[in-house]
Amino acid sequence: MKPNSNRGNLATSKIACWLALACLVVPMFGSYFFDDMFSTLSQIFRDPASLELGWDSQDYGFYAGGYSFLCVWGGLVICGILLDLYGVRLIGSVFVGLMVIGAGIVTWAITSGLAPGKSLTIAYVGCMIFGLGSEIAGVAVTRSIAKWFKGRNVAFAMGLQLAIARLGTATAFVVSPILVAQKAPGQIYTLAETARPAFFGLTLLLVGAILWAVFVAMDSRFDKDSGIRNERGEVKEEDKFRFSDIVKLLTNGRFILIALLCVFFYCCIISFKKFGTSIVIPRFGMELDSAKWVITMIPFFTVIFTPLFGVLVDKVGKATLWMITGACLVLIAHLVIAFAPQGVPFYGYLGISLLGIGYSLVPSAMWPSVPKIVPEKNLGTAYSLIYWIQNMGMLLVPIFVGRIFKNMVTEAGNPLQEASAAVHAEYIFIGLGIVAIIVALLLKGSSTKHPELELDLPNVKK
Repeated sequence: MKPNSNRGNLATSKIACWLALACLVVPMFGSYFFDDMFSTLSQIFRDPASLELGWDSQDYGFYAGGYSFLCVWGGLVICGILLDLYGVRLIGSVFVGLMVIGAGIVTWAITSGLAPGKSLTIAYVGCMIFGLGSEIAGVAVTRSIAKWFKGRNVAFAMGLQLAIARLGTATAFVVSPILVAQKAPGQIYTLAETARPAFFGLTLLLVGAILWAVFVAMDSRFDKDSGIRNERGEVKEEDKFRFSDIVKLLTNGRFILIALLCVFFYCCIISFKKFGTSIVIPRFGMELDSAKWVITMIPFFTVIFTPLFGVLVDKVGKATLWMITGACLVLIAHLVIAFAPQGVPFYGYLGISLLGIGYSLVPSAMWPSVPKIVPEKNLGTAYSLIYWIQNMGMLLVPIFVGRIFKNMVTEAGNPLQEASAAVHAEYIFIGLGIVAIIVALLLKGSSTKHPELELDLPNVKK
């Protein structure tokens, strides 16, 4: 048999690609679940006297903000460079491990029985570690999919991974209230009860870490079969990362446009979700339970539509056109939420539906476009820079939206003040949506001027 025979060659095996993807999606599913495990339980923190844990809403907000702390302060960029320098298998494994360790620290802090201030500090540190681990693990997963599915159904594979990851969010929205059943007034949520979602999420992450180890073994074989590494297992000279590549990346106009589209577009949705119930309840006269289910529609829509749109991008191409379309849908969604008739729930469902479809369409086209404009050896740094810029936006936008609600709602339960604050908050998302469309149009123009990049060509090579 010839050494380069395709028999047993992972680099040419379609089955191996899908098995690798199966190993990659589980850590991300667990990460999204753990990150959102308290999203539909935030009301229990309004009354710290009913929690043995003793945290109030401000404490919970402080804990949740820990996720982005290390990411924003340079962790994402530095670790993305390390990913390109030392490879997905080594650095990815370190950060998958940190993701699990961080989640373990959070879980221990919740069940420790320490004073609220001490348990909060420990949980915050755990959330910082979990957040950085999760973001870099996400970069490693995206980079790996780009490599394994190059010239194949890369948009569908990325869309499917993203859909399953967001299913983790949807699962958290639904499962966490079941794990922590609502108590009657005067009853206490014990530490064990409060920590049930954390234990569930930690278990998912442990399973994901095991499957990541399986992927690492497969990826090592992939590199040898594809010729990325020589017979001694070393990376070829032309495939090695160099620090001068960072300058090329930061002066790449198409890369900058994608990074800007990412931050403006995602802030229209991810930052909106943090205040979703505070907006749709006063605008459309919904009860809390109904509002929660409406917001849950966003990740559920992405589970359905993201892989479908990925197939569309793979087969038809026109990626920049779909980015423009998705950004327009998100803008229309926020215009509906802001200006539709007051107190009519139908418009709330309509706006969120459009938001969910747009949220599926843009990422399906955007993420697979990055490998077309950035060399594979620089993808870790590229995705990390994009995520870093995105995290900056998601750190700042909620601050401004939160300030609107604080300044305008001076009487708790005043429906007029709450509705007015919701509309003014929507002005921010409408502005972001307009800028996202402008950036997408600029990217379309750049694609037209540089057809050699093949941004608008199908990903599947015939």
